[in-house]
Amino acid sequence: MLGITLLVFLILIVIGMPVAFVLGISGLTYILISGQYSFLINIPQTLVGGINKFSLLAIPFYILVAELMNAGGVTKHIVNFFRKLIGHFVGGLSYVNIVVSAFLSSIVGSVNAVAAITSTSIVPEMRKDGYENSKASALSAASAIMGPIIPPSMVLIIFGVSANTSVGDLFIAGIIPGIMLAVAFFVIAYISARKNLTLVKHPRPKLYDLSGSFIKVLPALSIPMFILIGIIKGVFTPTEAGAVGCLIALILGVFVYKQLTWSTLLTVLFRTGTTTGSLLIIMSTASLFSWVLARERIPQQIADILLSISEEHWVILLLINIFLLFVGLFLDAVTAIIILVPVFLPVILEIGIDPIHFGIFMTLNLVIGLITPPVGISLFIVSSITKVSVYKLSIAVLPYVIASIIVLLVIVYIPELSTWLPSLLRD
Repeated sequence: MLGITLLVFLILIVIGMPVAFVLGISGLTYILISGQYSFLINIPQTLVGGINKFSLLAIPFYILVAELMNAGGVTKHIVNFFRKLIGHFVGGLSYVNIVVSAFLSSIVGSVNAVAAITSTSIVPEMRKDGYENSKASALSAASAIMGPIIPPSMVLIIFGVSANTSVGDLFIAGIIPGIMLAVAFFVIAYISARKNLTLVKHPRPKLYDLSGSFIKVLPALSIPMFILIGIIKGVFTPTEAGAVGCLIALILGVFVYKQLTWSTLLTVLFRTGTTTGSLLIIMSTASLFSWVLARERIPQQIADILLSISEEHWVILLLINIFLLFVGLFLDAVTAIIILVPVFLPVILEIGIDPIHFGIFMTLNLVIGLITPPVGISLFIVSSITKVSVYKLSIAVLPYVIASIIVLLVIVYIPELSTWLPSLLRD
């Protein structure tokens, strides 16, 4: 029965059916071929139960924050400020790309959205300064994977709900790994810039220009900091922080940057509702598929298989990471987390791994797949914007993929990098 269900699942994925329907149809197939028709009456309850969780209220809030900030003209001010701050160094636009991606990640939280923004706004400027189109585009694609790691992150919210783990702790746990990724990309950008002698060097900006740009961008930069500090200090929960962030972003867009109009606001609300709805439908139907996996004792069987291969924790972690890297090639992080957390969480708990640690390295595993051939969704998005072939982009992005995997392995085998800050704040 399970074999047929998984075959249906794979066929539907291959033919390109939306993931929500894939999960729902696969779960329904299992019930029908098992002949347990009495379970049909429980399907509505299972679907509703999958999304009837208070923590999920954070999702529309953070999506709305991102949409309000984008529509409110924040991106332009962030790019201008960091270009003036560090753009005059040799290879400065590379550093601008990385730093802007990090700050946009803290606002947008979507790999593909950040990659699209920097490819549109920064890569053309990098080409004018002498950067190869393929290398500039690869940097934009790679820097965007910091999005789901740097708080606040929608992916970490979904992991927290799926694993019944503190979302606030996951946010704090992502700070050090996010910084490590940024540093690794800085090193690659620095080495690449030193080898390129044709790069244009910009003059150092005047102090009044820099201070004026800083004053303009300060309100925008304050939103992620306000959210994070509020959570750390216990002023509000991650969900409440999202609501407060929406209010601040709305005020900034209307009264400070004056980019938000009624028509723009309606578009923002429509996009927020559409994105939220699509995510919740996936999570709802995934609860039915997770019920199938639990009924067939798949988590227990996987735990038995892994423990039969080796009882060494480092070996089991290596096998799990290889599997997650492979899955990340074909599934987006949200879908993979919804499906795989119920499968691997019992294994992780059995070998004594902190769920917070697991959440961080699982997320990083899956987002690396977004810049890894052959599927690499972010590569296709950047390619369509910058007009670099996916083949050339895949070659140019390899140093960043290797650096990301090195950072991943360090995070996996030094769990304190993920768990130290949350434990410190709890104390």
